[in-house]
Amino acid sequence: MALRQDDKKFHTLLDNKWVGSKSGETVKIYSPDNQEVTGEIPALSQAEVDAAVAKTADVQPNWEALDGTERSELLHRWAQELEKMTDEIGDMIHKEVGKTLSAAKSEVKRTAQLIRHTAEEGLRTHGSFIQGDAFPGASKSTKAMVQKVPHGVVLAIAPFNYPVNLAASKIAPALITGNTVVFKPATQGAVSGLLMVEALVKAGLPEGVLNVVTGRGSVIGDFVVTHPKIDMITFTGGTATGQHIAKKASMIPVVLELGGKDPAIVLQDADLDKAAKEIVSGALSYSGQRCTAIKRVMVVNEVADELVAKVKERVAALKVGPSSDDADITPMIDQKSADFVVSLIDDAKQKGATVVHEGIQDQNLLGPTLLDNVTEDMEVAWEEQFGPVLPFIRISNELEAIDLERRNAYGLQASIFTKNLENAFTIADKLNVGTVQVNGKTSRGPDHFPFLGVKNSGQGVQGIGRSIDSMLRDKVLVLNL
Repeated sequence: MALRQDDKKFHTLLDNKWVGSKSGETVKIYSPDNQEVTGEIPALSQAEVDAAVAKTADVQPNWEALDGTERSELLHRWAQELEKMTDEIGDMIHKEVGKTLSAAKSEVKRTAQLIRHTAEEGLRTHGSFIQGDAFPGASKSTKAMVQKVPHGVVLAIAPFNYPVNLAASKIAPALITGNTVVFKPATQGAVSGLLMVEALVKAGLPEGVLNVVTGRGSVIGDFVVTHPKIDMITFTGGTATGQHIAKKASMIPVVLELGGKDPAIVLQDADLDKAAKEIVSGALSYSGQRCTAIKRVMVVNEVADELVAKVKERVAALKVGPSSDDADITPMIDQKSADFVVSLIDDAKQKGATVVHEGIQDQNLLGPTLLDNVTEDMEVAWEEQFGPVLPFIRISNELEAIDLERRNAYGLQASIFTKNLENAFTIADKLNVGTVQVNGKTSRGPDHFPFLGVKNSGQGVQGIGRSIDSMLRDKVLVLNL
């Protein structure tokens, strides 16, 4: 069988064979642009998922036994095949998750670069050698060889907003280190993920080294997370789901990339033109549906009016419409998400927020909304909106901003806009987040930079080198000579 059953129906990958579910059941995927069906994926049963996991576990020792150079070469070929499919995969990302075609193709190209970098970096992992007499009373003749070995079977769970990049950022580090993979794509974005895997099959993926499980989370979600042959889980998605996975996973390692409420802190000496540009881009690209999107602006009173005016001017120039029109602000992923954003806007209005700019509300297409004079009693001051609404909170000084951030449930990133770098460093030291951006928008950044969140924003560290580290554990051989 091939990946495509027909124009709309797709198979999933089990043991290097493209198959449907034995029941024939499928899950439909709807376009955010027009709610038309863009594809159908197999709704696997628990028994089918069990077989997929068992196969990846069976072949893992053979995959680990391969020379690292052979695994690296496979990844390089995968990157090449992926680039050949840029137009096809980009078009599917565009249809499935509502990104503009240019942004979708850019994601594919970036992913190929990530895979290549991972293929190279994975060859540089090494263990260590420890002499016993480094500890008082221990013998010099006792020595420890610390090896780096794979966990075994890695469950990689990807989100809808970067269905290819954030899938490959889990799969590539797992494969290069000798783990086998069970890949569960988000339903919205699953076909894009399957096309990415098709490129890996074309590159020469050995049977069973990666299997893809698709279906309804209510049926297979907890089943695969708690499967006894899963040795590690890496997940990107909502905080509530991540916390649920962490509890279910119990004793196995878990890396979580979750939500954020990233603040942009704008001080009196900031370059307001630069700040406005970075804030609009950081808050509203892909309609704010990014964990690293700027979710609130904390601006000192002295420059608040000027900054709000500059942001408003830029927002008013943004094009709102379907992704097929190459709009700046495109429909949200589904109606439920849009309704949540509208509820935050309505709550802020009722509690006295000033509406600086109000976008249209047409089903799941929401124009950007700017809210000024947002106060702590408003839900939008604390809740992660994951959509095109930006609240401005006026502050007296940076200490107030630090306090607001530290009382926040999330801790992914923060931006500081100021010309005083010494002051920026001082503030950064006091912010309880994974990353602080100085005079730039919050963003994932280059894929080889460490990427992490604290508090409810996640656990563990990603970024190519750190992701590779997370896929390995220490195994110690003690020599008593």
